[in-house]
Amino acid sequence: MSTSSLRSPELLLPAGSLEKMHAAFDFGADAVYAGQPRYSLRARNNEFSTLDVLQQGIEGAHARGKLFFVASNIFPHNAKLKTYLRDMEPVIAMKPDALIMADPGLIMMVREKWPEVPVHLSVQANAVNWADVKFWRKMGLTRVILSRELSLDEIEEIRQECPDMELEVFVHGALCIAYSGRCLLSGYFNHRDPNQGTCTNSCRWDYKVENATENETGDLQRIPVETIKFDFNKALEEANQSFSAMGDMPRHPLADRPYLIEEGGKPGQFMPILEDEHGTYIMNSKDLRAVEHVERLAKIGVDSLKVEGRTKSLYYVARTAQVYRRAIDDAVAGRPFNPQLLGELNGLANRGYTDGFYQRHHTQDHQNYMEGVSQAHRSQYVGQVLNVADGWAEVEVKNRFAVGDRIEIISPNGNEIVTLAEMRNADNQTLNIIGGAGHKVRIPLDAKYEKALLARML
Repeated sequence: MSTSSLRSPELLLPAGSLEKMHAAFDFGADAVYAGQPRYSLRARNNEFSTLDVLQQGIEGAHARGKLFFVASNIFPHNAKLKTYLRDMEPVIAMKPDALIMADPGLIMMVREKWPEVPVHLSVQANAVNWADVKFWRKMGLTRVILSRELSLDEIEEIRQECPDMELEVFVHGALCIAYSGRCLLSGYFNHRDPNQGTCTNSCRWDYKVENATENETGDLQRIPVETIKFDFNKALEEANQSFSAMGDMPRHPLADRPYLIEEGGKPGQFMPILEDEHGTYIMNSKDLRAVEHVERLAKIGVDSLKVEGRTKSLYYVARTAQVYRRAIDDAVAGRPFNPQLLGELNGLANRGYTDGFYQRHHTQDHQNYMEGVSQAHRSQYVGQVLNVADGWAEVEVKNRFAVGDRIEIISPNGNEIVTLAEMRNADNQTLNIIGGAGHKVRIPLDAKYEKALLARML
């Protein structure tokens, strides 16, 4: 397939609220997904918890010629089976463009009652091979969201084996330390089940790893860190050499020792943690950023590129939509990848970036290339333009900024970096600096930047 003949994949963004949904569309999304808290895997921070707002979302998307998918990807226990079809009936009547589902039993129930409703297989179902995809096609599903654990080559093989099934992949957002969401940490620590939509993100907590030893009774006892001799740089070098070999990877001698972890909110409470040949399980994964792979995914023929983050901010939605829209448009037009896109995403709150499992190894040039660009384009979200009149914009402040700062104006009409020359308060008094959230200020701005977002270049 030549680059010039590429079909543009769908850009799918999260919608945790009506405002975020419209921002996603303003900045380039073709479709959004949202969910009712009771039956999706995001029980919190969801404006679509009422049928009225959900209907506004679906109708608002359709009025703009866009698509709206409803996530119903819970793994229900028996109690929720009793209410599921009854609760979904008014949702189906709103005519969402598809349901995103994971549980085979719920899928069976929906297919039997509403065979005309398109169903997309959730990433929670962990589809990792082409036979899996063919099975779900036989069950009447119209799209499979492939598991995050697949490489680009594996995705290409699935595409070749399943040419008549829509395929969707994640390109940006949080990664799970478990296999595409199948994690028990939150349930273990807080009795809140991730697969029931109540994950407390225990993998993201501030853990400290402590060395331990077994006493004569077999209990683990903490070894004070000051008594341990450990050369971090040497260990890192040895680990890098081991991982570069892959295959018959030698284990680090310290991997077989017992360890304890301490969570930041519970000082002095040490929990045992063991590492086996597969690795250590309590870790904070980096966030997925695969914008550099958009062209390859488009060439493979992936139908939809998905951004994770229904609980993320308006700025996150707008920024990711804009960046991935540009990456898709560049790929379809045959333009080379723009490395500036990597850096633009670095201004978002993140835990460090990785391209996940898409490719096993990076060349040294590629590593330096990604790191350098990100450092050069760091920014912080500082405000949202509420309206513009007579050359002055009213800005709702999100973070501190000051006169003289270089401000990036992020707008569906195009971005621009300006040096802030003047700022006034509601009484038209001149200001030099404004604190954090909770304030409103006025800055000189062109009317074309109505509803723009502002970021301070760091």
